Amino acid sequence: MNTQEQDILNKNDNSTCAETAPDAPAQTQESSTAQAPAADAVNDGGKRKKEKKDKSKRNKRKRRFGDRKEGRRLRSLDGLHVAMPFIMKDRSDACNTFADEIEISEADLFVREQIMSGKENFSMLHVILAAYVRTVSQYPYLNRFISGQRIFARHKIEINMTVKKEMNIHSPETCIKVIFEPKDTIYDVYDKFNAEIAKIQNDTGTDNVAAFFKKFPRIPFRWAVKVIGWLDYWGMLPQSLMNSLPFWGSMIITSMGSLGIKPIYHHLYNFGNLPIFVSYGTKRKVISTDKKGNITSRKVIDLKVVTDERTCDGFQYATAFKMWKKLIENPESLKTPPAQVFEDVD
Repeated sequence: MNTQEQDILNKNDNSTCAETAPDAPAQTQESSTAQAPAADAVNDGGKRKKEKKDKSKRNKRKRRFGDRKEGRRLRSLDGLHVAMPFIMKDRSDACNTFADEIEISEADLFVREQIMSGKENFSMLHVILAAYVRTVSQYPYLNRFISGQRIFARHKIEINMTVKKEMNIHSPETCIKVIFEPKDTIYDVYDKFNAEIAKIQNDTGTDNVAAFFKKFPRIPFRWAVKVIGWLDYWGMLPQSLMNSLPFWGSMIITSMGSLGIKPIYHHLYNFGNLPIFVSYGTKRKVISTDKKGNITSRKVIDLKVVTDERTCDGFQYATAFKMWKKLIENPESLKTPPAQVFEDVD
């Protein structure tokens, strides 16, 4: 975590974000290579790069029996975590809801600055997504999922969103899936997300799959869904199908603000393995008092989240969400990559 991010977290005296959660993740290789002495820096530069590359190759995790295409099985979790998917078999049994009010006064100014600098359509959504990606880079347990009653760490950060092709009631909906890396900055998030949005005027993978299955009669359709679920349970579902449908990923987000209403609590799907559903609403102003008793006006948005409680415990969720909130409120640190990226437990 870089200095700017640490300063952000330290503003909340009661926050536990700076504390190390149970089963603290291990630091990745990027930040572990020792620096050569200054006198030998020029001569040893190439050697150190080669050594770092070789170490990275050696330390790269190999796929083991029980791992999946989209993630590796976590084998060091405590017994209670291992038992939870068997006790609560369906994702709908394990839903926890969370709501918060986030001040966006600084974030709104940041968005305006980016638009003035030439970044068209830059919005609060990009800030929310970039803050989430940065939070996952520091607390990777947020990127876990459950399939086949096992808990896995997802390899990449995959965010889904349902969008309207046009803003009218007759326009069809489609879904996009954007894949991010833990080291992505807010500018990387902006570029990747907008690149996917530009494709929605054509048929997406979701549109093509849905058009194929809608031709099925009801009974074959039901059996097709059962077969897909069976293949998913045993980790044999083709990656292309998971990439085309919004039911697999790190998180799905919906903007109620674009519809002019408050956020909703959206259920999780038993189909697929999405562990988190995020909804946020319109910007609004609230009148409140500061610590000195002065009346102030603040600009806020409301955020509602539904989570799968089987992936990690309440302390871990709370720690990650506090950091996410602070990064949304103060997005300047998202302009640069994180100093360190952490990896989930074994």
